[in-house]
Amino acid sequence: MRQAITLSSFGLGTASPNPPVGCVILDRYGHTVGTGYHQRKGQPHAEANALAAAGAAAHGGTAVVTLEPCNHVGVTPACRQELINAGIVRVVISVIDPTSRGDGGAAVLAAHGIDVETNVIPDETLTVLDPWLTATRRRRPHLTWAYGLGENSRDITEGLIADLRRPADLVLNDQTIDEGIRGGHAPEHFTLPNTPSADLREWLSTCYTTGTRTILAVGNRYADLLRHNLDAVDAIAVTIGPPSTGDRLPITRDIAPAGFEIAGIFSHSTGIVARLRARR
Repeated sequence: MRQAITLSSFGLGTASPNPPVGCVILDRYGHTVGTGYHQRKGQPHAEANALAAAGAAAHGGTAVVTLEPCNHVGVTPACRQELINAGIVRVVISVIDPTSRGDGGAAVLAAHGIDVETNVIPDETLTVLDPWLTATRRRRPHLTWAYGLGENSRDITEGLIADLRRPADLVLNDQTIDEGIRGGHAPEHFTLPNTPSADLREWLSTCYTTGTRTILAVGNRYADLLRHNLDAVDAIAVTIGPPSTGDRLPITRDIAPAGFEIAGIFSHSTGIVARLRARR
C-alpha cells in the first residue's frame, strides 16, 4: 500500500477534478507485476494502468489501491469491472470513496466473489488524498495560503513556492492565476478562473465547478480578502525568517491565527517554515 500511496502522489497537480490514486498489482505468488497511477481526467485510472502493465500475470492476483475502485462508467470504464475482467481475486483498499454511486465498487467486487479488504493505513493515504476528499465534501477547493514574515518575506516566499505549487491545481499569486503544473490538466475538464472578487466563497465555488480541487494562494495581494475569510482557508505555510543556524527556532503559538494550530515546523533552504492547519 505504501508503494501505491507513493504512486498516487504523481497525480497531484494534474488529476483534478478526479482524485490522485495509485495502484499496485501482485500476481498469485505475491510478486509485483504492475503499477499505475491516475494522471488526468479522461485518461485511464490507476487500476487500468496497473492492469495494463501486469497483463496476463494479473489473473488470480491482488490489486492494492489507495481509493475504492470506481463503480460507474464515465469518461473511462468502471475500475471495478476492469478488475473483475482481469481475474483479480483479492482487492486491498485504503480509503472508501465517499462519492461512490450506488453500492460502491467494493460492494460490487465482493458480490462477484472477490475478497475485499478495506481501511488499510488510511492515515498515510490521506497525506495525498485528503485535500481532494476535503474539496469534494465541501464542494469548494482545499485552500492553502503561503506568505512570509520579516524584511525578506517576499524573497523567502518565492523560494518556497517551487515546492508548494507542485501538488496544487491552481496558484494564485500577486500577478497571475496559473496551474500548479502549467499545462498539466486536461483542458476539456479544467478551466482557469478569473481573479477573485470580494466574494471569496463564490469564487471558490466557481473554481470547483471548473475543475479545481486544490489552490495555493501566495503572497499578500489578497491578504485582506483571505484574513476576512479564514474559515475558507484550510492550511497556511508561513515563513518566519532565514534558515536556522542551530539556534532555537523562532516559532511561538502566536504565529497561528485564530482557528489554526501549528501542524509542523521545518527548515527550508529559504527559511524556517511553520505549517498551520485549520481546527475543523
